[in-house]
Amino acid sequence: MSDEIREIRDARLTGERALFHERNLRIFDTIFEDGESPLKECENIEAKRCMFRWKYPLWYGKNISVVDSTLFDMARAGIWYTDHITVENTLIEAPKNFRRVTDLTLANVSFTNAQETLWHCRDVRMQYVTASGDYFAMNSENMEISDLVLAGNYPFDGAKHVTVSHSKLISKDAFWNCEDITVTDSFISGEYLGWNSKNVTFIDCTIESLQGMCYMDHVVMKNCRLLNTTLAFEYSTVDADIHSRIESVKNPSGGSIRAEGIGELIMEADKVDVTKTEIPG
Repeated sequence: MSDEIREIRDARLTGERALFHERNLRIFDTIFEDGESPLKECENIEAKRCMFRWKYPLWYGKNISVVDSTLFDMARAGIWYTDHITVENTLIEAPKNFRRVTDLTLANVSFTNAQETLWHCRDVRMQYVTASGDYFAMNSENMEISDLVLAGNYPFDGAKHVTVSHSKLISKDAFWNCEDITVTDSFISGEYLGWNSKNVTFIDCTIESLQGMCYMDHVVMKNCRLLNTTLAFEYSTVDADIHSRIESVKNPSGGSIRAEGIGELIMEADKVDVTKTEIPG
């Protein structure tokens, strides 16, 4: 097979599998519509200023670059089972994008409907991404994220080995069932943060949560603020350095909690061993 690079410009491509199994393409200012899977099983593809209007545009691909492009609402389940892909300066309107993708870079990407997006992905780098939708990044691993703005519930459920910095999450049930998570210089607002997770660290974060940080194994908080946060740390082992008042703390399993004040401290000896948690007066 020839390694010569071929260009497609100013085209309107229709029909199922319009460029099936193509290699070494540069595609400019092209519209893909009225046909599923136009770039299925393609390799070494550069798409710039393209519009994807129909289902499953990129499946089973390898070495893909998408820049300055748009995936419209019907381009749902758009990029699955694809390795080594970069998406930049792109608007993604369609839900359920990026499933079982490996080696993914997202930069300046906007997801207007991020429902069930980024599931079971590995080796992900994200910067300046905005997303609105539930169940974002479920069961993904090895993620480096900065400057994420997310509005949607249940993000990062089951995620492992994730770093998040300079981000804002408006998210109920964020970071459930997770392992090895570090969040720095970020704001999180949402009920039930972090349940059933282990080895989670928050550094220089501001958090608002009802019953946040409960049922956790080794949650660390360094120089954090907990605003309007109630019934925190239930059944969790914790090392918390809080530079604010905590409205209420309930039945931590062990560790240390240092705060500027605790409005209500609930320690029930029939529920936990109260001697295992150090809370300076």
